Amino acid sequence: MIAHVTRLFRLSLAIPFLVLASFLLGSTASQAQTAPPGVNSLLPGPKPTDAPAEWKRHVGIYKYSSYQAPDVTGIILERNQRLYLRSLSGSEIEIRLKDGKLIVPEPDGRRAWVYGLSDPGDGSPPAFTYLTEAYIRTDAGTDPAHFYHITPRRPVSTLRERALKLAPPAERGPYRKPELVEVATLDPAIHLDIRYASANNFLSTPVYTEARAFMQRPAAEALVRVLHKLQPQGYGLQIHDAYRPWYVTKIFWDATPPEGKIFVADPQKGSKHNRGCAVDLTLYEIGTGKIVEMPGLYDEMSPRSFPSFPGGTSLQRWHRDLLRRAMESEGFAVNEDEWWHFDYKDWKQYGILNVAFEKIADSHKP
Repeated sequence: MIAHVTRLFRLSLAIPFLVLASFLLGSTASQAQTAPPGVNSLLPGPKPTDAPAEWKRHVGIYKYSSYQAPDVTGIILERNQRLYLRSLSGSEIEIRLKDGKLIVPEPDGRRAWVYGLSDPGDGSPPAFTYLTEAYIRTDAGTDPAHFYHITPRRPVSTLRERALKLAPPAERGPYRKPELVEVATLDPAIHLDIRYASANNFLSTPVYTEARAFMQRPAAEALVRVLHKLQPQGYGLQIHDAYRPWYVTKIFWDATPPEGKIFVADPQKGSKHNRGCAVDLTLYEIGTGKIVEMPGLYDEMSPRSFPSFPGGTSLQRWHRDLLRRAMESEGFAVNEDEWWHFDYKDWKQYGILNVAFEKIADSHKP
């Protein structure tokens, strides 16, 4: 009898979450990567109004696990000044925030479940709860310090010493003669935040010896044209990474444990960064110099990194799509897993390079 009553009590607690689970449960595969409309118009529609700050604190990816509904994942997003709860399979239901509560109507609209919202502000993730059960936010939020981190398998200094003694894999050409250009010297409106020259990266230690960004000349000149298209809209470009010597790719690979290697390039194949034809970048506001908000952070390595991730706010998605449209208009293609990573169309015409920044011709220095 006691066991029967306990089961009934647990079921009564689970009912509102089973309602959510029936809505949210579905495929967790990444959304199909569909290119935005043609680039006849650079803007991805009218610029949306920013969402209220209170809403943005709770916009994100949430996960709930129990024996009734294991590993249910949902997204709270803003669109057209309304909040929605969305499953990764695409179903949506409109929700409301009121007096510190999250209100989720049942599909028939006859009643709504009321969840308490928690936002501790002490580093703990936000959550919405019903009695003792909770959906907990799992993404990195808006704090740039909360991106993907690993503990290197060996000290980076040791890996660097070993990588510098090795050579890139042999390739069959012919390839164009490389001509690496320091991008920031082409236009001062291109700003730099070279993460791998600082400790603000997934290895938590500097890997580059200098905070510089190089690209093959055709790619660099195309990037300047992108900048000039964006400037009339009030935006500039900030680069996080561009040409990457092969030995750095080798460091990344050797430092990363097996379960994390999906996030780094195989040095036996090289990367488009090694060829001087890839760039990681974002937008900044010309008027303020502030970096714009995107649906996810640079190097976050979560579903928020997908170029077609449906979450975030209308303005965040608009900025992400504006960057993509501008880049595609000059021959760049977005990486299917990273909204910030773009490859130039001619990358196959260049071989893998292994020239350290400090050995690139002094004439390239500002």
